[in-house]
Amino acid sequence: MAVCEISLLGGFAVRVDGQAIPEGAWRHTRAAQLVKVLALADGHRLLREQAMELLWPDLDPAAASANLRKALHYARQALGSPASIADHGNQLELFPASVVVDAEVFERNARQALAAHSGYQAVRYPGDLLPEDRYAAWAEDHRDRLRGLHLDLLRAAGLSHDVLAIDPADEEAHRGLMQQALDAGDRSAVVRQFEQLRHRLRADLGVGPDRASITLYEKALALSPGPPPTPGEITQSLLARSLVQLNSGQLEDSARTAGRARALAIAAQLGREAGEASAILGILANLRGEWREAFRVDFEDSVRREPRLASFVFDAHTCLAEFSLCGPNGHEQFAGLAAELASSAQHHRSIQGEAIGELLAGEIALFSGRLDDAHRRLTLALQLYEHAGATSGKVLTIQRLAELAVLDGERGQATRLLYDALPMAHAAWLGPHLVVRTHALLVEANDSVQLIEAADGELQGANVCPPCSLGYLVATSKAFARGGDLTQSQRRLDDAERLAGLWPGGAAHATVWEARAVLRQAHGDFDRARAFWQEAADRFAEVGRPRDRDRCLSAGKDDREGIHH
Repeated sequence: MAVCEISLLGGFAVRVDGQAIPEGAWRHTRAAQLVKVLALADGHRLLREQAMELLWPDLDPAAASANLRKALHYARQALGSPASIADHGNQLELFPASVVVDAEVFERNARQALAAHSGYQAVRYPGDLLPEDRYAAWAEDHRDRLRGLHLDLLRAAGLSHDVLAIDPADEEAHRGLMQQALDAGDRSAVVRQFEQLRHRLRADLGVGPDRASITLYEKALALSPGPPPTPGEITQSLLARSLVQLNSGQLEDSARTAGRARALAIAAQLGREAGEASAILGILANLRGEWREAFRVDFEDSVRREPRLASFVFDAHTCLAEFSLCGPNGHEQFAGLAAELASSAQHHRSIQGEAIGELLAGEIALFSGRLDDAHRRLTLALQLYEHAGATSGKVLTIQRLAELAVLDGERGQATRLLYDALPMAHAAWLGPHLVVRTHALLVEANDSVQLIEAADGELQGANVCPPCSLGYLVATSKAFARGGDLTQSQRRLDDAERLAGLWPGGAAHATVWEARAVLRQAHGDFDRARAFWQEAADRFAEVGRPRDRDRCLSAGKDDREGIHH
């Protein structure tokens, strides 16, 4: 009986009796995948129906069975023997009693080391499971479990730097490094680590360090002998505490603490901290249904009294502005605010303030179908943002101009605009909002599954704003459906549906109905697809988006052609 060694960690490789099987031997992709799913299965055995469901979930049983027979033939051929995959009637078994899988060896050794509280660093982990099968649903749970075990080993070994290299937002690892620095009396190292943690979690996303991390930080500030805390250090502590209060439901306390942080940041001319405080206050105002008035007051105060900090304050409200434009009350409600902001900015000679007013007006015109007005206003907004050197606003405006280009049938121009904007989005303070939105528009403009892998690679492990990622999930769900990967399309749609719950209605929900329609069409379920297209059209009509409404109505008229729209 041949002995088979299968490597899954860091990439797929197979050796039979010590001889490596060349990549070219896997003439059929599904043959290799059949070996992989058997290697991951308990006892390396699967019922035929299980293998068919894992590898061909969208095919009917007859078609899936035919594919399984073909994959089985090519897999045995690559492995060099008909006995390499035994057939026990309705059950398949990989190399009975003579197969070694590196993922199993790693998991066994990792659990033994964790149970024994020793030997953590002796357990070898060559890399994540099957990186070449990033989108294979059958690999995801296994990959997450093994990756989690690897992180547990690193944490147990006290290798906080290695943990952060894999998961930069791991607060326990940040806190471990803070504690080491505090024990050594190194206040500056504690401050640096806390700042890295705080910036990683991001106040504008409503997330900050927990109480234990804040306590360590404040202990470091109180170290004696040493200089008194700087305004920046005090502000960081206040911002972190405000977020703890916000997420604990202590909204009034959070508002007071953020207000103190904002006042201190403005007095010390700390732009980023002033923006973060404004972001927290904006989130609180949005929870009370008072964001528009809070933004107007913040805007007036900034252009009149603190023009040097205005860009940070404006950026702090950008995501909430975009969120509100997609809400159940539609976008036209902001027309008066846009005009008011532009007028006030002109009076106070705030170029970036004028840009914000023109951007809002341009977005409203775009959504309302007034494309000439939208193009004029967005072009002016872009010029103003360039003059002001305001990167975040510039990227957002380019995104809207790219949408206009798509509507004009100039998809190549839209793609060029978006690729020009992507490096700026990565460099901007609002990167967690702008990068994912740029990738969403690139996928939408090109209707390309090929773009998704690169985008997922950039977004994996990165800070991403949940509301801003809705468009990306919708765009990728539609692209996968049109490309024939219905399982991946459904997974993206499921995530989009959960995120859509952040809005009580409006355009955000309409886009999800549109994605449902595309997926139903891909399944060949044309009656339900037609109903979903109508629902999307009705939702878009309710919030005054005629072009989006008409697109959905047109797609629903001819279901078989609609999937190509």
